[in-house]
Amino acid sequence: MAVAGEGAGEGAGADAGADAGSLQSTITPLPGAPRCVLGESPVWLAEAGELWWCDIPGKALHRWHATTQAHRAWALDAEPGCCAPLTGEHAGQWLLAMRDGLWRFDPANDSRELLAAPPYDVTRERFNDGRADALGRLWVGTIYEPREPALAALYCFDHGRLTRVAGGITVSNGLAFSPDGKTLYWSDTKAHRISAFDFDLTSGATGRQRLFAQFDVKTVDTDMASYGGRPDGAAVDVEGAYWVAMFEGARLLRLSSHGEALSEVRLPARYPTMPCFGGPDMRTLFITTASEQGDAAAPWAGCVLSLRVDVPGLPVNHARLA
Repeated sequence: MAVAGEGAGEGAGADAGADAGSLQSTITPLPGAPRCVLGESPVWLAEAGELWWCDIPGKALHRWHATTQAHRAWALDAEPGCCAPLTGEHAGQWLLAMRDGLWRFDPANDSRELLAAPPYDVTRERFNDGRADALGRLWVGTIYEPREPALAALYCFDHGRLTRVAGGITVSNGLAFSPDGKTLYWSDTKAHRISAFDFDLTSGATGRQRLFAQFDVKTVDTDMASYGGRPDGAAVDVEGAYWVAMFEGARLLRLSSHGEALSEVRLPARYPTMPCFGGPDMRTLFITTASEQGDAAAPWAGCVLSLRVDVPGLPVNHARLA
């Protein structure tokens, strides 16, 4: 499994399983929470002690309370690619990036308001992974469902305006920010590639795009017994390490800020989709998974998994509408 960091040639770097070390802990599914078809976009709300996440093909938004272990779900009319908590006058509400656009959603009364129409053909493309930056802009990518050509893109939603930032990919994922706010991470899952942009938080401008990590691309000849997966959703810890879910690889990787593989966590589900940090000390790692990809017979496929880690993660950024 090749991992190439910044400044390294493609195919260079350490094999995560052999050389980078292992970071194993007791892994458990969330008690009382259902299995999803394709869980995504986990968000920990520290002020409420709650975990929220989406089921994309299940068209639902989920909430789980850590103390009571109570679960609730809200049915939606279209697939939610990601969710971001809102702040300001809309605190307690959510910004949902759905196939049919960006919506403000109030779970208290199930009301929704369309904020931005989809900038694509909804029969072939939809919003996917997204994350707010520290000033409340939502960065959200798309997935081009026919897979060819590479027509998906990255957008920024700021003060009611949706702007196309970058393109040339197929499955947008892995959006995250470095602790100092100077790097924006973005992956193309189909290409097995993670990129990093120079980022100016004040202006929201992206600069130089560079290769952060490249993994061996799956082909018809790939030995699935040794296939390490492709990069999906991600989260960043306080040391600046980038935790990425390796879809179809049954593992998480912890990469340094230079793209070097530091450690891995083997998971009891083949299709992890995205991690997030939470718990009172931000040292609980929650991981959404999928059950739709032929892994439905696995006991924890589609569950949200959790484990304890040594290094805490960064808290979630809340999105702003004004």
